[in-house]
Amino acid sequence: MQNPEALALSAALLSAAGELTQRINDGVVARGFEGLRPAHGFAFARLSWGGATVTELAAHLGVTKQAASQLVDEIVRKGYAERRPHPEDARARLIVLTERGRACTRAAEEAAAEAVRPWTELLGEAEIRLLQSQLLRIAPSGPIKPVW
Repeated sequence: MQNPEALALSAALLSAAGELTQRINDGVVARGFEGLRPAHGFAFARLSWGGATVTELAAHLGVTKQAASQLVDEIVRKGYAERRPHPEDARARLIVLTERGRACTRAAEEAAAEAVRPWTELLGEAEIRLLQSQLLRIAPSGPIKPVW
């Protein structure tokens, strides 16, 4: 692949990711969950697995523990998550989603389905499944870095 083609592919993927993130966030807000940024959604995705420590959340987001701690303070204050004693480590706190946080996660899933629906209409179901399969093959397995 030539440099201009590589740049065009990079720009297309970044554009699609940015648009998708914004449409999901807009869908969450439209469903009544205000005061959230896309970074919160990336945190909710990790917390929905049964909770996480601030250290685990920081690794998932690719940010410092201090940044993750500030994000946790914010979502706890807004009622989306709560701190609980860690069941296996008395020194740690487990951050878990509240019912409001779980409802917000369900709203994000609905918004994601709405956001990709036009892609399915444009490309067709088979092409979307192929695209998903190909992206899963090349997607990094490392942390999600929500820089916005």
